[in-house]
Amino acid sequence: MKPALFDFAVAQSLSDAQRALHVGQNKLVSGNQSLGPMLNLRLTRPAGLIDVSLLPELRIVEEYEDYVRFGAAITHAEIEDGEVPDPTGHWLRDAAANIAYRAVRNRGTIGGSLAHADPAADWVIVMTWMCATALVHGTEANATLRAIPMEEFINGPYSTALGPEDILAAVDIPKPGKGARWAYWKYTRQVGEFAKASAAILVDPSKNRTRVAIGALGRQPALLLNPESVLDGSQSPADALSEAIPDQAASKLHLHAVALSRALEQIKVAKEFSA
Repeated sequence: MKPALFDFAVAQSLSDAQRALHVGQNKLVSGNQSLGPMLNLRLTRPAGLIDVSLLPELRIVEEYEDYVRFGAAITHAEIEDGEVPDPTGHWLRDAAANIAYRAVRNRGTIGGSLAHADPAADWVIVMTWMCATALVHGTEANATLRAIPMEEFINGPYSTALGPEDILAAVDIPKPGKGARWAYWKYTRQVGEFAKASAAILVDPSKNRTRVAIGALGRQPALLLNPESVLDGSQSPADALSEAIPDQAASKLHLHAVALSRALEQIKVAKEFSA
């Protein structure tokens, strides 16, 4: 099947893109690795596509004392290849390298993945577990970027806090503290597929951050309520999942319990972050 007829334009600025969103049923497109298949299946039928992949405002990379700001149009491959600074040492590069295939990583963008909000996408769980913040460009004149914690930005399957004319401009990723450790494990039937279950762990004592996130749930990632109890072994992965996701039957969470168990094994031997 081929897409329904649509117009195409290249935005010259963020304001230009927002005007196009205001006009009618238009969609922004950057890498087009997620939207393209949906167009082909006619699951979405926008009146037009507005290409924002080369906008300078979305291609920034700015390093600050406590975090690095990535423009939304930075590609997975640029992160994987170290063409942009990795505030985590190597965690982001490792996560990017395991997204789909190289052809997808060459064009897919971090902002496009987050705005699309596929529940099984890597950046959706990785950015939630890393305590990242989405920066949204709204429609108000001369307005500053609106900062939204990632667990609030992703609010459902293929659903975000973006308004009809909002644009995800950048993502702020905190720098871990010295001695921080991480683990990320996902189950796929074959290399390159979306995850069927995933789990990510962050232990960052110096920044007082401990997070255990579960992804590929068919909804936004779930954060365990008592991550320390899973890490110290006083609560089993299955019990922790039942507590954090009470609306899911235990039988449906079997793969997620396995993913969490594998991530727990990884965190025990994880190398500590050194700033």
